[in-house]
Parts: sequence; C-alpha cells; structure tokens
Amino acid sequence: MNMQQKVEARQPVMSEGRVALLGALLVAIGPISMALFTPAMPELVRAFGTTDAAVKLTLSLYFAGFAVMQLVCGPLADAYGRKPITLIFMGLYLAASLLALLAPNIETLVVARMLQGCGGAVGVVISRAIVRDLFTNERSARIMNLMAMIIGIAPAIAPTMGGLVLETAGWHTLFLLMAAAGLAVIATIYFAMVETGTYDPSRLRPGVIARSYRSLLGDPYFMFASLILAGGAGAMYTQATVLPFIIINRLGLTPTQFGMGMMIQSLSFVAGSIVMRRLMGRYGAFRMVPVGLIFIAAASIFLAVVLRTVEPYFLLVMAPAGIYAFGIAFTMPAMTTASVAAYPHMAGSASSLSGFLQFGGGLLGGLAAAAMGDPIIALATIVPVMGMIAVVSYLLWRRCPEPVMAKVVRPVVTDIPAP
Repeated sequence: MNMQQKVEARQPVMSEGRVALLGALLVAIGPISMALFTPAMPELVRAFGTTDAAVKLTLSLYFAGFAVMQLVCGPLADAYGRKPITLIFMGLYLAASLLALLAPNIETLVVARMLQGCGGAVGVVISRAIVRDLFTNERSARIMNLMAMIIGIAPAIAPTMGGLVLETAGWHTLFLLMAAAGLAVIATIYFAMVETGTYDPSRLRPGVIARSYRSLLGDPYFMFASLILAGGAGAMYTQATVLPFIIINRLGLTPTQFGMGMMIQSLSFVAGSIVMRRLMGRYGAFRMVPVGLIFIAAASIFLAVVLRTVEPYFLLVMAPAGIYAFGIAFTMPAMTTASVAAYPHMAGSASSLSGFLQFGGGLLGGLAAAAMGDPIIALATIVPVMGMIAVVSYLLWRRCPEPVMAKVVRPVVTDIPAP
C-alpha cells in the first residue's frame, strides 16, 4: 500500500455523510439567497419606484460579490483554517441580510445584496476544500454528488416559499428568512464542523497567492474543468436573472406560480443527481460527463431555435430549463473533483478560482442578458452559448494530461494550533 492509499485508508476526522451535509448546508446558502429573492424582483420595481435594470443589478452584483470574494476566501482558509474563515464570512452574510431587510431605497438594497454575495461566497470554497482535505477520486465525486442532491432540494422549495411569503407577508420577510438561514449556518458550523486545515499564515503572502493562481491559470486541465462548470452551472444562474421577467411579466403568472414552476428546474437537477448516483457506482463519475453534456447540448439547441420561432408559453420555456439542469447533475461531481483533486497543497485556492470562474460565468451571462433587453431573446442566446462553451471545454479537457498528484497528502488535524 503506497502513502496515498494509507492516507485514504485512515479514518477521516469527519465521515462522508457529515461532510456532505455540512458542505450542502454551506453551498446551499447561495442558491437559497437567490431563489428566495427572484420571485420578488418584479415587485421590487414597484416598491422602490425604480426600473427593471436597477432591480436586476441587485442580482448581478450579488453574483459579482459571490464570484470575486471566492478569490479571497480560499487563500484565507489555506492560511488560517476552514472553520474561522467560514464563521467570519457567514457573519458578514448575516449582517448584510439585516441591512437588506431595513433598506430604505434601491441603492441600499443593491449594496446589501452585494455584501450578501461576498459573505455567502465562503460556502462554495470551504465545502470543496473540506472534501479535498479528506477524500479524493471516486470517493470525492460520490460526496459531491450527495451534496448536489441535498443542494437541489433547496432551490426546489425556495422559489415557492419566496412566492408565498411575498404574497402573504411582503418582500421584507424574505430577508428575515435569509438572516435566519445565516444564523443557522453559523451555529451549525460552530458546533458540528471539525477543522481540516492547518494554521500557516505564510500562505497569505502576496507572492505565494500570485504563484498559486498563476500555476492554476496556466494549467489546461484545471482551466477546462472549471470552464465546463462555468458553462453548465453558470447558465442556471443566468436563467435566474431572466426567468422572473419572462414567467411573471411576459406570461402573466403570479410570484407563487413562478416559484412552483421553478420546481421543474430544481427537481430535474435532483432527479439527475439521483440517477447519476446509481450510474456512477457502476460506470464511474467521469464516464457520465458526456451523457450530461448531451442533455445540455439538446436543451441549448432547443432554446436557440424554438424560442425564436414559436410564441413562448410556460412549458416551452421551463421544459428545456429542466433538461439543462438534468444534464448539469451528470457533469458537476466529476468536474468539481477534477478542479481540486490534483492540488492538495492549495485546495482552498483551487476551489476559489474554480468557483470564481463558475459563478463569474453566471455573472457575465446575467449582465449580457440584461444588456440585451428582451428576456426571451436573451434566454435563447446566452444560455445556448454557455452550453456550447461547456461542450467545447470538455472536448479540450479530454486531451489534457492529468497533473501528477502529490505523493504524500498532508495529515488531517482536528484543531489549529495557536499562532
């Protein structure tokens, strides 16, 4: 048994199930904050007496904070440990949620949403880093898949809940729910999470960070794996920018009906994750990626052609969105694992940059969609382009040599020694 196998054979400080539950809780805070909010976007235009573009900015800057701050979270977590950095950033998320609750104008709400994104960014980074700290290869992909199934439930419920809350209690209550979610995450992390990092402030030196990111940016294996995620999952975040204005404003559904309709997308993702879990045990996670890309390509072509030739109605819009989400569930476990597996010495930085590219794709897609004006044309253009980016990136990724993984994985510690 080599050193790598010996390390993997040791009992980790947290079980697969515990890591998956904690990771899902951390990652879900971002989609929940988005899914609860999206039904309220048309209402906020009226509440603040502003424009569609200004309200869309609350979502775009949320993505901007979410994407950019991931570049900061990772190096901090590599230097000072996973747990304290998580608590600090989730504290920022909680404070921003309370600011949004009390926002007197659209400008304050825009700032609050950006700060929410900055705080919530820690979830994606830390969840992936913890998985890489403790597990690798198919075991890592299995945990990523379990996390994805749990995560998929939150967006399935949140839009419906957001629509119901909006109609019965008003938009302020949505941010009260987000604040409660942030407080619950902080309590859970404080009491249930075991530290898996090490205390090494030298990793926070600008030169060390620059070298880490430079090596990742110059690694085609890492970059194309991340671009598959950016093109696939990023398209779902782009859809979140335009679908409320299509479903509510163009098709005339209520916020509650919109929330229930979004379950098509979320439950399709959950169904894909369940099917993926059954198949990956037999065929392996990486062999399932092309299957997912076939669904993504089919949905992309449908959106690009049909929405330009047929008057839109509900299923015409949401059915391809569901097919796209089903395909994403097949690509995420393997590609998320690939984006961090070969970098145990800088798992936080690798997770940060991969997450930045993924959510940055959603940000750019959302901005491009807002600039196009017509949400139907935006949906028929931006999402198919992102789907094709995912497909092409996979074809290029397959040609890249896999990086040589570190021969010795650093031991997992249960606490951080004092500086």
